[in-house]
Amino acid sequence: MSETTLASKSSTQDKPAKASGPLAGVRIVEFAGIGPGPFASMMLADMGADIVTLARPNQMPRAGASSRGRRVIALDLKDKAAISQVLTLLDGSDALVEGFRPGVMERLGLGPDVLLARNPKLVYGRMTGWGQSGPLAQAAGHDINYISVTGALAAIGTKEKPVVPLNLVGDFGGGALYLVVGLLAALLEAGKSGKGQVVDAAMCDGAASLMTMFFDMTAAGRWSEQREANMLDGGAHFYGVYECKDGQFVSIGSIEPQFYALLRELAGLTDKAYDAQWEGKDWPGLRDRLTAVFKSKTRDEWCAIMEGTDVCFAPVLTMSEAAKHPHMVDRKVFVSNDGYTQPAPAPRFSRTPSAIRKMVTGDIAAVAKEWAKR
Repeated sequence: MSETTLASKSSTQDKPAKASGPLAGVRIVEFAGIGPGPFASMMLADMGADIVTLARPNQMPRAGASSRGRRVIALDLKDKAAISQVLTLLDGSDALVEGFRPGVMERLGLGPDVLLARNPKLVYGRMTGWGQSGPLAQAAGHDINYISVTGALAAIGTKEKPVVPLNLVGDFGGGALYLVVGLLAALLEAGKSGKGQVVDAAMCDGAASLMTMFFDMTAAGRWSEQREANMLDGGAHFYGVYECKDGQFVSIGSIEPQFYALLRELAGLTDKAYDAQWEGKDWPGLRDRLTAVFKSKTRDEWCAIMEGTDVCFAPVLTMSEAAKHPHMVDRKVFVSNDGYTQPAPAPRFSRTPSAIRKMVTGDIAAVAKEWAKR
């Protein structure tokens, strides 16, 4: 990937470096928040969007990966004069991102009815856990709660109980990524119709959507609600994580028959019991025996035997190890920025590459004047 990587420590300059991504020229106002909203805005900024983040004076975001590429302006939204400035800024924007509880923006005088009346093409992105409506809309919550009501958390874990996953399923997968998709779709449509709209991105909606395949499999009789009883949840001996002799771990995903045959060959699984790959009743015993096989060698020894083959194999790496893996290094998946290692922008574009840009401070009046010139 051809990519310009700049240090993203905050500075007092008024504007980030010139954007090079496919969203260059798109103007977005972000109301500072936590979790999925900032992550969605980071992705949009990496892709070239001109994003202004409005933050409380005592809660300014620190320079880092999730705040890169923005102009940050300290603003007290309880000040009527500040709200007037925000309205002027939004008159020249293409979209906004907010993650307050339902009703907060309306009470500030910044609800969608007010803003769309002033700027009919505005795309109004709303990021919440429960959504803008429903019995739980006003309740507090976090990722773990939002994925609990979708069936996702119940499907992750051991036979004994669900296991707390990283907040990738709700906050970032079901939240930020759905918000980005929704914003881009609405911006594309607004370019044709001249009309904006509200994008109601709820983490519970997105996490439920991510479960689509498993609802399909359940309907087809190919998925059990019992954990560790299915092909993709650790039940199958040929799809899972195994401990090695040195206490490190490897993963295998040898689903297809040709991949499974190669696993058997390279792991020395000559026992005819392994012929019945899809006999679910035999999986526990086969998994126990395969556990002993993988414990006979170190992770590096298994990498020497299986990595790069069609076994569908990979070592289980920590974050610090991942940045040093030859494939990650070759593709520049991680970069050193802000004094620490962080993921590079994704996805990749052949003609208009994304880039990491600095987080800088700005002045709302100056930005509003700049945006009014379009």
